[in-house]
Amino acid sequence: MKQKILIVDGHSMIFRWPDLAARHAAHPAAAREELVRRLTALQDNSDYMVAVVFDGKGAAPSNASDPRRIKVFYSKSGQTADAIIERLAAKYAPACDVTVATDDHLERLTAESFGATSISSDQLRSEIQAGEQSVRLAISQLRRNARRLPREP
Repeated sequence: MKQKILIVDGHSMIFRWPDLAARHAAHPAAAREELVRRLTALQDNSDYMVAVVFDGKGAAPSNASDPRRIKVFYSKSGQTADAIIERLAAKYAPACDVTVATDDHLERLTAESFGATSISSDQLRSEIQAGEQSVRLAISQLRRNARRLPREP
């Protein structure tokens, strides 16, 4: 089975999700951190290896040596997040099952031309919410099962 890679256009998600857009208006770094938190949870509860790409300066790229962490990229001066997304899609789509999450229509077409699939910000939000619901149900089931266990003497 091919490795599943999700490449996320970070600012596309932030500006399309009302809660993150409001947070970004007051504190851009906090909005990026919250998106990374949500994407980390998605990676932890799915088959995806997640990379998120932001325009502009930010924290240093994530440590590539830790396979459990999502990869975070920031474009350099004179470079766009779209260029990084396109490069990643072109590099990994031939050998992996690549999905690009963006609301940029041209970016979606470009990613698809490399063999990737694309999803919208609404589709990604639905996947994240489904993953969160799955975790809540699993925790609830564990709690129910724990209540049924006999107590040790």
